[in-house]
Amino acid sequence: MKIAFFSAKPYDKQSFETANRAFNHDLTFFESRLTPKTAALAAGFPAVCVFINDELSEDTLREIVANETQLIALRCAGFNNVDLDIATALNLKVVRVPAYSPHAVAEHAVGLIMMLNRKLYKAYNRVREGNFALQGLLGFDLHGKNIGVVGTGKIGECFARIMNGFGCNLLAYDVRENPALVELGTQYVELPTLLAQSDVISLHCPLLPDTYHMIDEESIRQMKPGTMLINTSRGGLIDTKAAISALKSGQLGHLGIDVYEDEGSLFFQDLSDTVIQDDVFQLLQSFPNVVITAHQGFFTQEALTNIANTTLANIRDIETGNACENEVSL
Repeated sequence: MKIAFFSAKPYDKQSFETANRAFNHDLTFFESRLTPKTAALAAGFPAVCVFINDELSEDTLREIVANETQLIALRCAGFNNVDLDIATALNLKVVRVPAYSPHAVAEHAVGLIMMLNRKLYKAYNRVREGNFALQGLLGFDLHGKNIGVVGTGKIGECFARIMNGFGCNLLAYDVRENPALVELGTQYVELPTLLAQSDVISLHCPLLPDTYHMIDEESIRQMKPGTMLINTSRGGLIDTKAAISALKSGQLGHLGIDVYEDEGSLFFQDLSDTVIQDDVFQLLQSFPNVVITAHQGFFTQEALTNIANTTLANIRDIETGNACENEVSL
């Protein structure tokens, strides 16, 4: 099948071309994001392959359908950027990669915790400057602390297992319990209880209408003063302005994010020679107890290989008329 790849980076091209030796699809790569303005590039392609910041709005979907596209292949787990109602009405099939490497994202979340707690970013810069003083680098033992896991799917489970290895007490919230975590000793509680009792809270749930800004002014107010908040899922889970207010007051003690709710115009590109116009993001970066990474939690060799293989297999299944277990539907 002819596939147009949008938001394609050199590492995408390399991983997909390597995986495609087993599939023999016809691949074309575009650096541009898929938006209503770039949808014309998809003309003549039965399938488009998109990533998290491509814009699959009604205008985009109607444009690509008019140009003969029949399939949207997401090379990620989340599908919040796709208007599924319109896709269904237009008979567009949508497939995704639900589990490319849960370990990668979970390990990155733990890395953010360690970076913030032990001030590793400060310590690294100090030593390079010849400053070996310890003042201002004080952390706390993770052992024995309460870790709140919001969302206990594959990534949440991997994260919980790692934190269990640190000797932490696990609290969890999800719409359904994960039996493996119950067996591990995780205590499932309602979200307000998790917020009130956790020393560290890590978000591992999808972005849906019900989870948009689940961390807002009210929910932050329910947390312990000084709580550490980690988000490696989707930026829209956190009301950024509410988080900034909580950082100013000290209600939030640390914030580690690999995602940002307005990241579409920032992440996955080099803006080092430009003036960033997002004032909220710039303010967020000014806090000494905030660490931001640019949506790299998924970015491991194993994950890229799994993403490419699963995406191309999904497309093959749809092309050959076989059932695809990774098809997204209403």
